[in-house]
Amino acid sequence: MPNPPSLQTPLPPHAAGSQPVAWQWPAIHPEGFKFGGISAAVTLVAILAGWSVVSWLLVGLTIFILAFFRNPQRASPAGSGLILSPADGLISQITEVALPRQLVGNGALEPGTALRISVFMSVFDVHINRTPIAGTITRVAYVPGAFLNADLDKASEENERQYFLVEGADGTKVGFTQIAGLIARRIIGFVREGSIVGTGQRIGLIRFGSRVDVFLPAGFEPQVVKGQRAIAGETVLAARGQAAAVPGPMQ
Repeated sequence: MPNPPSLQTPLPPHAAGSQPVAWQWPAIHPEGFKFGGISAAVTLVAILAGWSVVSWLLVGLTIFILAFFRNPQRASPAGSGLILSPADGLISQITEVALPRQLVGNGALEPGTALRISVFMSVFDVHINRTPIAGTITRVAYVPGAFLNADLDKASEENERQYFLVEGADGTKVGFTQIAGLIARRIIGFVREGSIVGTGQRIGLIRFGSRVDVFLPAGFEPQVVKGQRAIAGETVLAARGQAAAVPGPMQ
């Protein structure tokens, strides 16, 4: 005989709800309508002028621009001790580096070194960036610079970039950096110092190819390997106290 409702074991989170989640077309960020609108207007002029080949090329360019600024919904894993990827893209580097001076001192991070995970975004990836943990944005620092290939290691120190530091309710501090790339010409932030953000919340975007670096706090181990694909707001980059991921064969 089944237990009374008040004594029944609660359903695990994955079992809650009976309706499947339907796929949806991703929304377009407002930045995309601005650039897409310009491209569409030029396309219309080309069509009216009878430039058939150019018209088709411009139609493709307009579709590409709108796709570049796509803004899909994401389901972020809930749980303490997790650091999520702030960007879609390729895990290009996992290496020990000195913490950038923009993230240290004055109540921020202690000077020293940290494990840095770099996520490279190609022009085909979603370029909306998200916060790796929930908490308060305690520092935002913009640094003008060059526009080298974001896949180069020196891009972390020479390219245009924007630093964020977010502090969780448990005191965990995670620094991460938006880095402009070879084609990217503007970093756009959605939050400011003092903003309270949820896990996986949108914090900004970078136009047309770039990279995001995440600096792991002490006690966190990477849960990804180089060459792996990451999804912003969903892929767990690192976890507190768990064994580090071990690279396997590329298949």
